[in-house]
Amino acid sequence: MKNAVTSVLCLLCFLVCDGLFSQHEISINAELDTKEHLIQIKQKIVYHNTSNATLDTIYFLDWNNAFSKKTTPLAKRFAENFQSNFHFERSHNRGRTLLHSVSNEAFATLQWKRGDELDMIKAVPDQPIAPGESYTFHLIYEVKLPDAKFTRFGHLKNGDYNLKYWFISPAVFDGTWKHYSHKNLNDLYMPPSTINIQLKAPEYYYVTSDLDLENESFGNGFKTTFLQGENRNAATLYLQQENAFEVIITDDVEVHTSIDDKGLYPPLKAIQIDRIIKYLENELGPYPFQKMVISDEDYKLDPAYGLNQLPSFIRPFPDGFQYDIEQLKTITGVFIKNTLNVNPREEHWFLSSLQIYLMMKYTDTYYPDMKIVGNLSRVWGLKWFHAAQLNFNDQYPFLYLNSARLNLDQALSTPRDSLIKFNSEIASGYKGGTGLNYLDQYIGEDVLSESLKEFYQEYALKLASAESFEKNIKSKTEKNLDWFFEEYVGSNKIIDYKISDIKRENDSIQITIKNKSENSMPFPLYGMNKDNIIYSTWQEGFDSTKTFTLPAYGIDRFAIDYNQMMPEYNKRNNYRKVSGLFKKPLQVRVLQDVEDPRYHQTFVMPIFEYNLYDGLTVGPRLYNKTVLTKNFQYKLDPQYGLTSNTIVGGGSLRYTLNFQNQELYLINFGTSYNRFSYNTDLFFNRFNLWSTIAFREKNLRSNKRRYINLRNVYINRDIDLDIVIPEEPNYNVLNLQYVYSNTNLIDYFRFKFDYELSDKFQKVHSTIEYRKLFLSNRQLNLRLFAGAFLENNDRSGSDYFSFALDRPTDYLFDYNYYGRSEDTGLFSQQLIIAEGGFKSKFDTAFANRWITTLNASTNIWRWILVYGDMGLVNNRDLGTQAFFDSGVRLNLVADFFELYFPLYSSNGWEPGLDRYDQKIRFIVTLSPDTLLKLFTRRWY
Repeated sequence: MKNAVTSVLCLLCFLVCDGLFSQHEISINAELDTKEHLIQIKQKIVYHNTSNATLDTIYFLDWNNAFSKKTTPLAKRFAENFQSNFHFERSHNRGRTLLHSVSNEAFATLQWKRGDELDMIKAVPDQPIAPGESYTFHLIYEVKLPDAKFTRFGHLKNGDYNLKYWFISPAVFDGTWKHYSHKNLNDLYMPPSTINIQLKAPEYYYVTSDLDLENESFGNGFKTTFLQGENRNAATLYLQQENAFEVIITDDVEVHTSIDDKGLYPPLKAIQIDRIIKYLENELGPYPFQKMVISDEDYKLDPAYGLNQLPSFIRPFPDGFQYDIEQLKTITGVFIKNTLNVNPREEHWFLSSLQIYLMMKYTDTYYPDMKIVGNLSRVWGLKWFHAAQLNFNDQYPFLYLNSARLNLDQALSTPRDSLIKFNSEIASGYKGGTGLNYLDQYIGEDVLSESLKEFYQEYALKLASAESFEKNIKSKTEKNLDWFFEEYVGSNKIIDYKISDIKRENDSIQITIKNKSENSMPFPLYGMNKDNIIYSTWQEGFDSTKTFTLPAYGIDRFAIDYNQMMPEYNKRNNYRKVSGLFKKPLQVRVLQDVEDPRYHQTFVMPIFEYNLYDGLTVGPRLYNKTVLTKNFQYKLDPQYGLTSNTIVGGGSLRYTLNFQNQELYLINFGTSYNRFSYNTDLFFNRFNLWSTIAFREKNLRSNKRRYINLRNVYINRDIDLDIVIPEEPNYNVLNLQYVYSNTNLIDYFRFKFDYELSDKFQKVHSTIEYRKLFLSNRQLNLRLFAGAFLENNDRSGSDYFSFALDRPTDYLFDYNYYGRSEDTGLFSQQLIIAEGGFKSKFDTAFANRWITTLNASTNIWRWILVYGDMGLVNNRDLGTQAFFDSGVRLNLVADFFELYFPLYSSNGWEPGLDRYDQKIRFIVTLSPDTLLKLFTRRWY
């Protein structure tokens, strides 16, 4: 018996030692130079080959060097997200790594080289590393830290340092190398390693890390800090002159946090953090480390969206709630990333979905009645909004559906660097977390909870995969879960079930349900009597349509997913009465609201617009657009002009067809009507019938788009009896347009071709726009316009339909002129870059045969540019004439707020001419939809 016990103890000792020593060992001796923001590093890496393959090449990740040039994958990612500050930053603030040498245990030099990405290193050992063997690398290098404004990590303006990805680390090998470039996705994939750090820095710095503090020594004004940790996949350090971290001791873990506490009472903070730790350990398992660092930087990189948008003076939630959710989001993320070594680039969906699922479950447990708007849900005037009735957890499917409704949804299994920013940072995790909750409700019996606990206990601190979780949970239920992993996770198929018909037959009801999407995902069906649930059951997914016969039980309506467990694309077709004229009641709301699928909704809100002739126009807008877009939209805008003293406004109907996973992704068609003043006491009526066919790349991160637009515009105008040359008051124009665009920060290209047909003329015109931001920070803007009349039967002498050199007549009423008929004064100086695109005004301002112009500008300092235009115009009786102009352009916000100061042109030296102040041109965009593009281009 004694021998048996001894054998078991020896076996356990062997397994522990094997697990301990089979992980890589990283030893770092680092010295910080605060003057140059440099770290001198001598590093030893003992690489253990735990695979079954013999390795003759080892890959290392050097993510600090991703900042070294404007052409790295990181720099390109900044540009794709329209984050221009990195491109314009001086090189010494961008960061780099200078690798002096790579050698073996005997310090013999080894061959190594960087890849084209610059942030990965390929090292060749002098002899292959067999399975089970180890090999020692010595590295000597210098790290130039980047400015922290790019990623929140690096050197800060106040002299502090946030160090992340600051040392060279081995890549993961699990049969193939998993080496990825830094793309600002917070997803370094490093194998669990033993890390020892010896850091020398000025003695006034406090060093905070989740590694264990072994020792500190002082001398000559410096402090050397010794840190150690086992089974670590990161080593983030914070060096601060004033310690911003508060230490909270829980029963199990020492938490160091710098998240803003909103003035919360200290004991309450400790209670909340302790509760979060216990909750996570109960849901997953024990946290294996003694210390956890929860920084404000970590929270801001992955905030609780919605809460992070609130100004500090607005606190709609109870005391402590906002802090609790912020800590929950960050602690959960840190807990998972530090313990579950799942590939964060390829299988990010599992990590982010688990984080959101655990947050949803925590909120249901401790804040079951919390609304998405907090205490505002009880404020008079606000509590009637459907948004005020939504629970806090309803935000997760809601924000995912924003992506799906815009036809931008991507499969959860899509690698994270292939996701658009909105999906990467918000929608993907929210869809995944909602999906795990959906799966939990479908399986029941706490199967998901038990599976997560087993998965954590088996794979914590080891390399793991989402496939292992899939196998685990499938083994615990007889229900078929292929729909979840193959369709919900593995595709972007939407869920959309519709109650298409209901028939009563004696004591039973036949209900026909249509599956409008090609998937087999299950759904819950409810029989209701008013708001009371009489009957509920889960139905398995099916193709096309299916009819169910159910007992009546006093049911007066049916609902699909009444308790909102599924992130369904369109819930408006989920409700239907058993009898009655209307399938759903009508609801009229003041101001825009979120969608309430129980009703047909119409919204009313006041609108205010302005033009010179009508003055301020006010009136109600009646429309059906909710916060989430929908296929069919209508609006009616009756307004009253306070200057023109008459009714103006308009209305429109629009229908959108979306096509998933196709180059042809959208077809739009609709009609609109507008009536406004185009001059004092003169009005126009505009009728527009239009359609759009849109194409895009299958890679949604690409900005390449193609559009085919067809419209018929009918204009009816009051006749202006005061003009010398009469203009055609009424006309009809058919316009066929093709647009190709690929608009990016570094390279911007847009091509447009138009054909216009009217009883008065036929014309074609084309515009090419090109912008280039060079590595030298020089920006070049070019625009070429060319147009010609194929036929021009207008012999009235009017230039109403002619091509304009500087200010189009806008006979189709496309442009937002504030004073479209003005020839003098401030409103005549409004510039819209169209047709000729000149900024100076000339006596010959139009072309009734053909025109070609070139507009160019380049920057001389940041947003100060010089511009120049040249062109040829051809008119009957005048022949061909050449014009040019030049000046200074203040590009305060490109295309939204710009000023143009003419200097020299065909008119001569413009500042020396009379009334120079009236020659200055401006671009000002006041349209909310247009201004919104400044935000959305970063996310979509």
